[in-house]
Amino acid sequence: MLIEHDELTNLIPHAGTMSLLNGVLSWDDKQIVCQAVSHTSQENPLRCDQGLSALHGIEYGAQAMAVHGGLLAREQNQKAVPGFLAALRQIKIHVEWLDKIKEPLSVKATQLLGDGGHYMYDFSLSVSDQLLLSGRATVMAQRASV
Repeated sequence: MLIEHDELTNLIPHAGTMSLLNGVLSWDDKQIVCQAVSHTSQENPLRCDQGLSALHGIEYGAQAMAVHGGLLAREQNQKAVPGFLAALRQIKIHVEWLDKIKEPLSVKATQLLGDGGHYMYDFSLSVSDQLLLSGRATVMAQRASV
């Protein structure tokens, strides 16, 4: 693992069990690949009585985007500005439940646009060669309150 869980939690605002990724496998200025095993945990905060819906894979993708932004900011000796999901497009879900999958998830995010305040990423979750979920997200940086 290139970056372990403890280090990546310093890059994003998520804490405790809401920090869903356990590490970074690879990254560069346009893309990041993370690994997650929290989808199998009974303590996963997104889980309901039936299990962990694949729809929650969007949050896994969003956290990979946040880690990527944090790593890019760190390279510039800065701290990433927190952001929020402004839009989701082209969401394709290929499974119903993530918790039924026992292998680690691969969470990939590829930056398509990044202009300092607006970011667009393609993201996907997969296991081996099986695509579980994919989509596109637009993230807006939070502005400082006046």
